[in-house]
Amino acid sequence: MSSASNSAEKPKYKRVVLKLSGEVLRCSETGDPIAWNTLRKICQQIKDIRELGVQVCIVIGGGNIFRGLSGSTDQGVDRTTGDYMGMLSTVINGLAFMECLEKMGVQTRVQTSIPMNQVAEPFILRRAIRHLEKGRVVIFVAGTGNPYFSTDTTAALRASEIEAEVIMKATKVDGIYDKDPMKHDDAVRYDSLSYIDALQQRLNILDSTAFSLCMDNEVPILVFSLNDSDSIRRAIIGENVGTLVS
Repeated sequence: MSSASNSAEKPKYKRVVLKLSGEVLRCSETGDPIAWNTLRKICQQIKDIRELGVQVCIVIGGGNIFRGLSGSTDQGVDRTTGDYMGMLSTVINGLAFMECLEKMGVQTRVQTSIPMNQVAEPFILRRAIRHLEKGRVVIFVAGTGNPYFSTDTTAALRASEIEAEVIMKATKVDGIYDKDPMKHDDAVRYDSLSYIDALQQRLNILDSTAFSLCMDNEVPILVFSLNDSDSIRRAIIGENVGTLVS
C-alpha cells in the first residue's frame, strides 16, 4: 500500500486490541505450528494500520502449539499445568510476531504476565501506554498470568486497562450470524448487536468472563474475518466489515 493512500485514509479507531487465535498461524499443509507466510501477511496488515497512526496492541492465543483446556480433557494433563503450558505457547507466538514486525521496520515490544526477564518486559500498564504513544506495537503474552483464564479474557482485561476503543477479534467467518453459516445456508449476518442481544441469543463471541468484562467496561467488540488480505485496514477506517457488538 502506498503512503499516498495511507495519508488519505482516516482511522475510525485510534487505539485497538487485535485478538488473534493461535490457530491462524498453523500451517494446514505441513502441520507446523507457525506458517511464516501467514505470519508475514498478518504483520503487513498490522504495519499498514500502524502507518495510519493507529496505536496497536496484539493478544495472540497459543492453540497452534498447546491448548490448556483440550490438553486437560484429551491428554489427561492437569488443568493448571496445561494452562501454564498454553500461556508459554503464547510467548513463542508473541516472539514470532515481534521478530516479523521488527524485520518490517515496525518497533515492537513484548510484555508478559509471567516474569521472564531475558525474553520480554513485565506487563506494566504505564509502560505499555508509553510504548503506544511512541508508535510501538505492544504484544501481550502469557495470558493474565493465571490458570483458568483464556486469552479472550486477557484481551478484554488489557483493552479495559489501556482504554482501547475496540477489541478486534479476527476469526474464520466474516462476522456474527444467528446460526452457524457453515451448516445453514439461510444464516443471517448481523452488522451490529447490543451486549444484551448477544447474551439473550447465546451467541458465542468471547468466553463468558471476557464478555462480561467488555460489557461492564463498555469495550466494543468487532468480529471479522482474517481471510481477506485487507480486512484489518478496512475495519480500522470504518468500512462495513464484520459485526460490532457494543
